Amino acid sequence: MSTMNISLPDALRAFVDEQVHARGYSTSSEYVRELIRKDQERQHLRALLTEGGASPPVGTADTDYFADLRKRAASAKTA
Repeated sequence: MSTMNISLPDALRAFVDEQVHARGYSTSSEYVRELIRKDQERQHLRALLTEGGASPPVGTADTDYFADLRKRAASAKTA
């Protein structure tokens, strides 16, 4: 694992220290890594939503659609 040094104003440093203590992180590095991972996930989700929004519709989201969706979700839980 490589190292990266960052400079923070005192107020941000205090905030990070508070979060590390309050949320049970071992180090500030662990907290920052978690923030970066969450940002990566958010960007991935945004890309998926953008892709889905740009795709052509394939059907109507009616009562039957949601009933089938609930059925598939229930069977995925048991698998």
